[in-house]
Amino acid sequence: MKARILLVEDDQNVGAVTKKRLEEAGYDVVHSTDGQMAWEQFQSRTFDICLLDVVMPKKDGFTLAEQIRRKNDFIPILFLTSKALDEDKIKGFKTGADDYITKPFSMQELLLRIEVFLKRSKTANSAAEKRTQYSIGKLTFDYNDLILREKNGEVSSTLTQKEADLLKYLCDNANKTLKREEILFHVWGKDDYFLGRSMDVFITKLRKHFRSDPSIKLETLHGVGFRFNVPGQL
Repeated sequence: MKARILLVEDDQNVGAVTKKRLEEAGYDVVHSTDGQMAWEQFQSRTFDICLLDVVMPKKDGFTLAEQIRRKNDFIPILFLTSKALDEDKIKGFKTGADDYITKPFSMQELLLRIEVFLKRSKTANSAAEKRTQYSIGKLTFDYNDLILREKNGEVSSTLTQKEADLLKYLCDNANKTLKREEILFHVWGKDDYFLGRSMDVFITKLRKHFRSDPSIKLETLHGVGFRFNVPGQL
């Protein structure tokens, strides 16, 4: 599957040329021409990396980067901008950016940096995928054994494989807002109406498993998705 890039550039010509070169390199590119449009795109789709200009209509790149970072701790954010002052670079990194590239830039260099950050991101995601045990409030979750246990080791619930797959994804993204389509894509492999109805059933089942610990809340965010609120560290 192609890595998907959110490219935010208000200059139509620069954006079109950059988009074309990135697509020729094998990436799926979504081009937004202002910060607000980019934020709406980010909330409605799943991206692997963000390339942001700074000076843009409606919402500047620094504000956009802060919003993205609050929603996703891991996605690489790279600034592509003509603002070359040290204070601008410092501000960019403080917003949560991973890199800051000043215009004009070499497309070859940009492609190499994108490749590096995508590899790092993939490594971080792989580490999360390999994790199999979690502490959830007063319970422990063993993904391999499909079991929820009390702290004393007593089995609280036995899960189906799909329940465990869904719970693992929620644990890996605990205390974050997750869009319905994100969950469907990562747990079921695609997003469609009937799978969405199936997911709702599994969400209800998981809630029943947590009745013994009211501090654990699987919250429905109407029109958006879900948030798995868990106290402390998993």
